[in-house]
Amino acid sequence: MIKVAIVDDHKILTEGLQNLIEESGIAQVVGVAHSAVECRLSLGFWRPDVLLLDVGLPDMSGLDFCKEIKAQFPEIKVLALTTHNEYAVVRQMLDNGASGYLIKNAMADEVLAGIEAVTQGEVFLCHEVDVLLKRPSEKNIWLSPRERELLKLISEGLTNAEIADRIFLSAETIRGYRKNLLLKLGAKNTAVLVKIAIEQKLI
Repeated sequence: MIKVAIVDDHKILTEGLQNLIEESGIAQVVGVAHSAVECRLSLGFWRPDVLLLDVGLPDMSGLDFCKEIKAQFPEIKVLALTTHNEYAVVRQMLDNGASGYLIKNAMADEVLAGIEAVTQGEVFLCHEVDVLLKRPSEKNIWLSPRERELLKLISEGLTNAEIADRIFLSAETIRGYRKNLLLKLGAKNTAVLVKIAIEQKLI
C-alpha cells in the first residue's frame, strides 16, 4: 500500500483528496498538513512514499519547500499539486526535485495515476502540463539562475569584461553565455535581448 501525505491549505480539497485516495485501494493517507511548518514537524513521523504538495502554501513557497524536502528526505516522491500552470513554475518545481505535476482541476484518475507513476520512479505530468511543456519553445523560455543573473547585468549595460569581474568568471565564459542567451531568446543583438528579457519578465 502506497503511503501518501498531503500539504495544502485548502481543507475542502485535502478532504476530497483523502477520500479519493482512501477509497482507491491503492494508497492510504498517513498525514495531512495545511502549511509548510505543520508538514515540517510531522514529515519524519509520517515517512510517506508520496507527498502531494501545493505550490502556493500560506507560509512559504512550495517551490522552496520541495527543494528542502528533497534535501532532507530524498526518498520521498513529491507530486506538485497546484492551480499554477505557468511554464516557469512547472520547470522550477521539476528542477527542485518534484517527480510530477498535477493541476488542481485534474481528473480523479489522473491523481491516482500520478501517485502510482511517481512511486514507480516515473515522472508524471497531468495532461494539461504535458501539453504546456511540449508547446513551441518561443513561449517557454527557461533560464538557469546564472543566465538570469547574467541577463540582469547585460541589461545594466555592463561589458563582458565588467561582468566577468563582477561574477568571477573569465570574459571568454561570459562571451559564451551571452551567445547562448542570444540563441535561446532568438535575439540578433544585445538591445533586442534586453527588450525580450523585459517583455518576458525574465529580469
